[in-house]
Amino acid sequence: MQNAQRTSHLAVGLLIQLALLVTCAPTYRPGLPPDSPFDGHHVLAHGVATGDVTSHSALVWFRTTGPAKVIVQWAPDVEPRQLPRTSDPSITHADHDFTATIRLESLVPATRYWYRVKSEQAEKGEEGRFVTSAEDNISEPVRFLWSGDLGGQKRCRDTDRGYPIFDQMLAVKPAFALLLGDTIYGDDVCPSPPNAPGGDFVATTLSQFRAKHRYQREAPALQRFLASVPVYAIWDDHEVRNNFSGPHEPLMLVGRQALLEYWPIRTPPDDPYRLYRQVRRGADVELFILDTRQYRSSNAEPDGPGKTMLGSAQRDWLLGGLARSTATWKLIATSVPLSNPKGGTTLVPGNDSWARPVDGTGFETELRAIVQTILDRKIRNVVWLAADVHYAQANAYDPSGDGVPDFHEFICGPLSAIQGRPIPPNPAFRPTTLYSEGGFSNFGLMTVNGASLRLQIIDEAGVVRFERAFLAQR
Repeated sequence: MQNAQRTSHLAVGLLIQLALLVTCAPTYRPGLPPDSPFDGHHVLAHGVATGDVTSHSALVWFRTTGPAKVIVQWAPDVEPRQLPRTSDPSITHADHDFTATIRLESLVPATRYWYRVKSEQAEKGEEGRFVTSAEDNISEPVRFLWSGDLGGQKRCRDTDRGYPIFDQMLAVKPAFALLLGDTIYGDDVCPSPPNAPGGDFVATTLSQFRAKHRYQREAPALQRFLASVPVYAIWDDHEVRNNFSGPHEPLMLVGRQALLEYWPIRTPPDDPYRLYRQVRRGADVELFILDTRQYRSSNAEPDGPGKTMLGSAQRDWLLGGLARSTATWKLIATSVPLSNPKGGTTLVPGNDSWARPVDGTGFETELRAIVQTILDRKIRNVVWLAADVHYAQANAYDPSGDGVPDFHEFICGPLSAIQGRPIPPNPAFRPTTLYSEGGFSNFGLMTVNGASLRLQIIDEAGVVRFERAFLAQR
């Protein structure tokens, strides 16, 4: 009897030890070594996005909550679906805050694509869609929106709805969105309540700037928007600090790194921090996206021939691109407006926009050189798109004085920030204001169809507050 009991106790002990071994052993996942740090539990908590889409390529962005091995699958969005192409695995690392951007190539022009981002060990992933542009010589209707200024002056993410204006933006079904900066307010706090918790600090380190971007991406409406609408993103001052000038701002390097980690931006291999770029959308639209921060002189310097907002390389790139462009419409994206004398602060003195105010600062000398090139080279159908000042305005400019507009400027925003009061444009380039209104959140919607350009300003409720059509000059 004692031998039987001893045998029974030994068996129970062995079972307990076996159970402990199974419980404590690392989980084995097919295709990975038993001690691999990658698993399917590091989810895509911040959604997916596409950016810098061309006729033949696109960038896909994602972030995992920890180290993971991730693939992207894509195919034309048709029924029945074609067998998708699959990228090589991409491994997310802590040194980029577990973000990654994968380039899709050899795409078909003017084609709608679906894509799926997923961990190799997870059965489900996140899906999105985008449409490639037509070839440069093919005319196609182009419908896109632009705005900026998200989560400023304590008007941050709502706990339940996030930023609901993005659902209105999604409803107009744009081909793409141009985001003109202040996508975070790194230098501002988001107190909770009334806002969602997580943004109640001023960013001064790389980890804090990353946290500001994550705070924005946790908004469900923004995630839905980015999964369905490709973006062309650029920064303005609040990605770093109010009214900053790049070479003079010690926080620029960490703010720029966080920006490039959280937005799908195509940078040249030989210049990985260059943010200015041009995009062709068929025969009728060429978009020149300016970086108005990284190369600028100090705002406090008096305006003159040596003062620059763009730097000589970017200015030459812009002027050469405008002169060579065969597109019907040449659109210049500038985060700061042309003729709003946007003053500085005691901490950062000097005018922050192109205009020259009474104190003699600003960047009007450089702008005048750009305008003179437009006039001398007879570059027609130039439209400047701006944000930053938190009101909507449309201006026609006639610097030549012949009664025919030489270019236009359209301003919109904010998406969610303090709502500004419009001011008249600076008279230096003979402006005529076609529309000016503040006091509401908004975005601009532009539809280009050959020689026709239609502008709409739409508020957060989806109401069209202004609409006007323009015809290209021949």
